[in-house]
Amino acid sequence: MPSSAVRSLPSVSRRTALALALAAGTMLAPLPVSSQAPLQDITYLLPAPGTLPAFGPWMVAQAKGYYAQEGLKVNFVAGRGGVDVAKQVGAGNAVIGGAIGDTPIIARSQGIPVKAVAVLGAGSLMQLVTHKDARIESPRELKGKTVTTLAYTDTTYYALLGMLSKSGLTKNDVDIQAAGPAGVWQQFAAKKAVGMAAVPDWTAMVIEQGAQVDILPADVYFKSMAQAILVSDETIQKNPQLVQKLVRATLKGMKDIMANPKEAARVYVAHIPAHKGKEALMESTFAMYNKYVYANQKVPGTMDEARLADLQTFYVSNNIVPKAVPMKDLYTNQFVGK
Repeated sequence: MPSSAVRSLPSVSRRTALALALAAGTMLAPLPVSSQAPLQDITYLLPAPGTLPAFGPWMVAQAKGYYAQEGLKVNFVAGRGGVDVAKQVGAGNAVIGGAIGDTPIIARSQGIPVKAVAVLGAGSLMQLVTHKDARIESPRELKGKTVTTLAYTDTTYYALLGMLSKSGLTKNDVDIQAAGPAGVWQQFAAKKAVGMAAVPDWTAMVIEQGAQVDILPADVYFKSMAQAILVSDETIQKNPQLVQKLVRATLKGMKDIMANPKEAARVYVAHIPAHKGKEALMESTFAMYNKYVYANQKVPGTMDEARLADLQTFYVSNNIVPKAVPMKDLYTNQFVGK
């Protein structure tokens, strides 16, 4: 092209030319690729439906994205009690599961290779709840009376037996009724039982229905455990980073409930539609967990070895398990406090 032709083109401002150049560069540049890796799918086996308030820490952690922040997509699946969870986790059918802190005692006696890697609270999950007008001041006064429990194979039942044994009674001295997850509190609310081996969920429900109750924590007589996170020996050995992530995210959920049960209840209800409109009930339930279960752990999630050892002695002496196993086989604290 002649130079005169070049000079005859319309003039373009420097600003316009720069804008055109930038636009052209943008079109030529490759599209950005997301740096975020896909979330890892994890099956987390719970001993009962995840809609129960007992699993508040797990659901709050999921609702607030704590698992996602660790790169995990957690799918909660309901098992058939803590021992069943231990069996499934030990067999590799689930990476991780929930149960009571003393469940590894039972599991190990059956050759199931699982450990507790965190315990959600220093208290017992179970409390002995009685009608106020029954004036029950100690388990000894339950002799000849009816008490409901979830099942004869549940750890809350063993905690009840422990409380009775410390008061000089056996299961034969009390009419203990295995009533299932609904009947355990409904029969009590209907005054078909003087007491119930309860978790805070059931206690909050009967109080909401107008029951006047006395609450005697199992810890006063028998130091059973709070809920725990169970993992197989193989997973601990081969994938400790995954265990760390799951423990860290779950404990964050518990800490949120402890710090602000009202806000945690709001988050929880929004995440679990089955509890729509029950924010007040969930708040009172979480407050009970704070008082009776979660409180007083110096480091959240830590297992108390002396407490676990005493429990194992009780399990062996009452023929629930045939023999004691080394404490190192029952738990590890390597994943808490991090």
